[in-house]
Amino acid sequence: MSGPLPEQAKGEAPSSSGHASGRRVPFSIGSTIAEARERPILEDSTSAPPVGLYVHVPFCASTCDYCAFYQTAPSADDVRRYLTAVAMEAGLVDWPRQLTTVFWGGGTPGLLAAPDLARLAAIVRERAGAAVREWTIELAPSAVTEARLAALREAGVTRISLGVQSFQPALLEALGRRHTRTQILRAYDRLRAAGFASINLDLMFALPGQTEEAWRADVREAVALAPDHLSTYCLTFEEDTRLWLKLADGRVKLDPEFEAKMYLSTWEWLAAAGYQQYEVSNFARPGHACLHNLNTWRMREWIGLGPSAASQYAGWRAANIADLARWADGVGEGRRLTEDRVRLSPELLAEDAVIFGLRMNAGVDLEAWRREAPTAPWGEVEAVLDRLVSEGLARREEARIGLTERGRLVADAVGAEIMGAFAAMPAQS
Repeated sequence: MSGPLPEQAKGEAPSSSGHASGRRVPFSIGSTIAEARERPILEDSTSAPPVGLYVHVPFCASTCDYCAFYQTAPSADDVRRYLTAVAMEAGLVDWPRQLTTVFWGGGTPGLLAAPDLARLAAIVRERAGAAVREWTIELAPSAVTEARLAALREAGVTRISLGVQSFQPALLEALGRRHTRTQILRAYDRLRAAGFASINLDLMFALPGQTEEAWRADVREAVALAPDHLSTYCLTFEEDTRLWLKLADGRVKLDPEFEAKMYLSTWEWLAAAGYQQYEVSNFARPGHACLHNLNTWRMREWIGLGPSAASQYAGWRAANIADLARWADGVGEGRRLTEDRVRLSPELLAEDAVIFGLRMNAGVDLEAWRREAPTAPWGEVEAVLDRLVSEGLARREEARIGLTERGRLVADAVGAEIMGAFAAMPAQS
């Protein structure tokens, strides 16, 4: 892709939530692009273009084996410095308009004590105004306390993303996660009792030692809780993580055929449970899709605060440096220290919009992006898309194109091919 995307774009980071009834969903794997486009789950009725805020809270008590996001162990001094610097960085931003979505990720935002969460929320509220439609925070089950939840409710947080990953003790241990099944269930009960509008559960599959039956048990237990949204991620091996080193040493192995089987089973189970799939890894009850992630995937504007947070607005995309001390020193001097800075052109936005749009069930409107980016190498792009259609990996409906079920199984490879097609564009500086 043309430049860095924010942490939440990992999807929910995008983020991007009702009780289980067993009824058929309005659209599922076999639905048409037009049906997906028309469903309320993807409606966006805001008149002004949305703008999101991502706040990266970099503190973690420990590092999970699979995690490659910037994090650091918290100290009282570091937390104070972080909160002061976030407030200062917010003052350096030329805010384009009122925020429509807010997403706090990490790291582990829930490691902050209730008074610190309230202080961070006050910084956000000063910029948010009344237009915020969704305010998400990622929480670990072990961090869900009544004091923290009270602070978040008072702040205006509407959506909780709970990092479950698995209900199985052995699998949690294999991932380096420190919570237990009992903590998950207690945390979920507290979230419901607190009255948050939307709750997402994060789950992971294709874990070392995980069987299909163990994964089915995790999905079954998650569905029984009746969350508003489910994110189900296939385990990825990020370079320089502990899991990557285990792969390099041969202690764990990849099994693409098993991963594909798990994907298909997951889509079938969640459709039968009444969840609408709207992106490769994301499922929701009507009205509970993650708006922040949708806006990110549609290449709308967002602003990132905190070390390593990415921004895309005012014609640029860049990421803050991934170092708490240097980031804080920079904003203390009135500078936002960034890296991977890219000037955005319509063509670069079109490239990412096609890649991310193909991952969504609604597909992507090619004609709209042709109008936005007329000089993009559409001939090369169309050649790739035509081949995908002929191979049964994609389908067209009027101006929109989306991936079929088979296509979604290889969405990452499709994205790489789209990148190759756009490589005919002159480099941006």
